[in-house]
Amino acid sequence: MRKTETCAESRIPDGVPYVPHTAGDVAGMLETIGVTSLDELFVQVPEDLRRRAVLNLPGPAAEPAVRARLESLAAQNRVAGAVSFAGCGAYPHWVPEVVNVLLMRGEFATAYTPYQPEVSQGTLQATFEFQSLVAMLLGLEVANASMYDGASAAAEAVLMAHRVRPDRRVVWISRAVHPQYRQVIATYIGSLDLECRDLPVASDGRTDLSGFSVDVAREAACVVLGFPNAFGVLDDVRMAAETARAGGALVVTTTTEPLAFGLCVPPGVLGADIAAGEGQSLGLPMSYGGPGVGLFAIREQLVRHMPGRVVGATVDAEGRRGYVLTLATREQHIRRERATSNICTNQALCALGVTMYLSLLGRRGLRDLALLNYRKAHRVATRLAAAGARLRFTAPFFNEFVVEVRDARARWEDLASHGVLAGVPLDTWYPELGDCLLIAVTEIHQPHDIDRLVGELLP
Repeated sequence: MRKTETCAESRIPDGVPYVPHTAGDVAGMLETIGVTSLDELFVQVPEDLRRRAVLNLPGPAAEPAVRARLESLAAQNRVAGAVSFAGCGAYPHWVPEVVNVLLMRGEFATAYTPYQPEVSQGTLQATFEFQSLVAMLLGLEVANASMYDGASAAAEAVLMAHRVRPDRRVVWISRAVHPQYRQVIATYIGSLDLECRDLPVASDGRTDLSGFSVDVAREAACVVLGFPNAFGVLDDVRMAAETARAGGALVVTTTTEPLAFGLCVPPGVLGADIAAGEGQSLGLPMSYGGPGVGLFAIREQLVRHMPGRVVGATVDAEGRRGYVLTLATREQHIRRERATSNICTNQALCALGVTMYLSLLGRRGLRDLALLNYRKAHRVATRLAAAGARLRFTAPFFNEFVVEVRDARARWEDLASHGVLAGVPLDTWYPELGDCLLIAVTEIHQPHDIDRLVGELLP
């Protein structure tokens, strides 16, 4: 019988009760991958995070003790009286209670796309409706059955553009694309022979397209714009699309606040070839940052390059309507480097929440809600400007805007300690915006919340 290696011999961290791989197994896998050690395998994870990877957790405890401990931790959250104007990718919107009630039904509690249509017609129909709504919302012909979140959807959009234009090695990305989305894109394409080049931000908050000419586009697989961008500003997608199309490049848009398309012309109508985004603001709670649901829509002629999968409607032998997986079987997604995508599932429960939310609102309700957000945000921006804050950008915005405040970081920290999150400081990602706050206003903000923000941010 072969001797079982100890934790020390197999270099498995102490405290791991059972790991099926022997030291020989680990060495063989590392050799196949082409690295010499586990440390080299995880070199992309920052060293300080790797040092903290072993969790210092106490031993097991009885259920009442665990519950009491968790309740004491939860009690440290200050919710009563607090108000948040932070957006920047996750937005506080009112979710009708019927959405929450229906999502609690047990038959919906799955993240998986069903593979047996004869017993999964309800889930398949819900996914089909989700795709239809997303395609209409983003102004494109085909949408997939959702992706993990907005950032991974944006990265998959860039990979898809590379599949469509495999002979091109340049990807132009606006600095006004959400910084975390840009980080995820960089991670996804890090092992590919692709070069990311930045498009600067103009003084009005839009992407500066003056350097993006037809000749430049001829070398590019795609150009990526935010719409609305990271500053809440509406970029000039139409101009970028005209230039890109003349040079044979694709246009990708990323969206963190899709509610904007209840009021604004959607990216597909403006010329985008691929529209990716985060659907959290359409019926999902913020939930401390997740889960979300990735939105992904494309022009029909590109469908064979699309990641994820598509649910289609058909009829059976007796002429009855039915739903099936039309594109991308599971086997296509486990083909390693030859796969279209490594995404093997979808955010089914979150996608269902988005579907119910949009169905409840309808076209008119979506427009009315978007208009309410637009008007509220502009009124707050006007009040802050009148009180002494400077609006940093002049381009059109939806429900999020950037204000310049003296000692912005210190003011933000002071207000946060008193239960007011006055937006998001931008100095972490944009040093040139060191005295700027990104403020989001939605329908949930009441007049007294706004009075508190204006009064305390600019005393």
